[in-house]
Amino acid sequence: MIIRRARTSDIRGIRELVRPHAESRVLVSKDAVTYYESVQQFRVAEDLGSEPRLLACGALHVMWEDLAEIRTLAVDPSAKGRGVGSDLLEALLADARDLGVERVFCLTFEVDFFARHGFEVIEGQAVEPEVYAELVRSYDEGVAEFLDLERVKPNTLGNTRMLLTL
Repeated sequence: MIIRRARTSDIRGIRELVRPHAESRVLVSKDAVTYYESVQQFRVAEDLGSEPRLLACGALHVMWEDLAEIRTLAVDPSAKGRGVGSDLLEALLADARDLGVERVFCLTFEVDFFARHGFEVIEGQAVEPEVYAELVRSYDEGVAEFLDLERVKPNTLGNTRMLLTL
């Protein structure tokens, strides 16, 4: 298995990895164009066996000077329990460090998984009021989820907001 940056040719595979998670409302369903627009944010774990295939995907989305979000972390059920998700998360956190990001956010049902990697549950706002005022202008739903805006509450029921300081 290797972890590498995603390519446009991976988008169909990424969507297939995400589909069952979106159907069960663990991840948000997105249009194909959204994945193509953000392909540079994604890394994938690829099985290099006789028939190469994607085992997992995940993205790092920068939200502010010192803040990014782990998004769309999905692992194929056949690869669960093999450390694929952990390896992919570590690669995304390395990307965050390379970019100079100091804090990484996630919105997740997988609290134990992220806690094992140092993420902590957060309540309230994790940014200064002036940064909040800037972020609230974003059209990005992930930013709205981070800010815990009322308009995204129906889509985030049961999810936990978590933060890691690098």
